[in-house]
Amino acid sequence: MSSFSLKMIAIISMLIDHIGVVFIPYDSQLHIVFRSIGRLAFPIFVFLIVEGFHHTHNIKKYLMRLGIFAFISEIPFDLAFYNAFYPRANLIEQIKAGEFATILSRMMQHQNVYFTLFLGLLLITLINKVELKYSTEIMKSSVINTIFSIGFCFVASFLKTDYSFAGILLITAFYLFRGNKYLLAFSLLLVCGGVLGGINILATLSILFISLYNGKKGKDIKYFFYIFYPAHLLLLFVLNYFLFIS
Repeated sequence: MSSFSLKMIAIISMLIDHIGVVFIPYDSQLHIVFRSIGRLAFPIFVFLIVEGFHHTHNIKKYLMRLGIFAFISEIPFDLAFYNAFYPRANLIEQIKAGEFATILSRMMQHQNVYFTLFLGLLLITLINKVELKYSTEIMKSSVINTIFSIGFCFVASFLKTDYSFAGILLITAFYLFRGNKYLLAFSLLLVCGGVLGGINILATLSILFISLYNGKKGKDIKYFFYIFYPAHLLLLFVLNYFLFIS
């Protein structure tokens, strides 16, 4: 299975998840079904981020792309999920009423997943540099990288990024255990089942797809995947507004 195939699985899973969040009542069985399917997406994206790190020719450009799309995606992310995260709030009515302080306060309570992926990629880049610099000083390398990892977990928690510090832990684990599907599965079970809990334990099923990865790139439509994230969020917001809010 190529990276293209994995990306398509992750995107479809993510889309189903977001449809469940935006359109389906949270207390319904169908909502749980949609969100359960959505648990497959994040670990696959994490796996692809780590693979991307090892295959990219320019890590700075890779980081820049993630950072740029993190900021581009934030407003569509907030628009799509505002009423879903705060079901008693009506974003459009609050805008009309000029309640901008309330809107900004609520929007700052959750940042999109691109920020998590950006922080995770930056962290493993630093970890790799430390490993290379102190290749003969394992203890020193381990201490420095542990401090980096804890620091980035705090940053993710402070910024309230999607999956928070658990996302950073999973990216780090996938970097450290790359190539060992058993340790990757254990990391998924520990982070998604233990730290995140609930239906997130179903994320461990993503290892079934990840283990089929053949190391090949597949079709090259890189920017489609970057653009899809903010585009589908904006579409969900528009559909939600015209079908249910207006």
